[in-house]
Amino acid sequence: MAAPNIVNVATINGESQGFELSTTLDASLMLVQTGKLVKINRMTVANIDGSSAADVTVQVTKATRTSAATGGSISGATFKIASTVSVPADAVLVLSDTPIYLEEGDTLKGGASASGDLTLFISYDVLDD
Repeated sequence: MAAPNIVNVATINGESQGFELSTTLDASLMLVQTGKLVKINRMTVANIDGSSAADVTVQVTKATRTSAATGGSISGATFKIASTVSVPADAVLVLSDTPIYLEEGDTLKGGASASGDLTLFISYDVLDD
């Protein structure tokens, strides 16, 4: 199925979610369901450790499909949004404040250099046709 036409969707639901990142790049953060399009509006990471910096990695793995824009095939490619970016102790870092679209079957993964030190918070819209 193709991504929903964002001009003519049935519903748009605003949501937000937080995740405690572990040292394993977690594939279960977000998996976009069939017939849905997720527009990430803002993504922040907070270091809740009071004394040590920690690194964050966030990436998107694209589902296999033909691009509507280029006609080329995207076959499970993985793209980094942040790669081992240092987050100082007791600090918040904005990873993205411009839209990122995730299509059905795409997955969002995240991980940290120290388990339990970083929390990822995402504000997004779910578009459904």
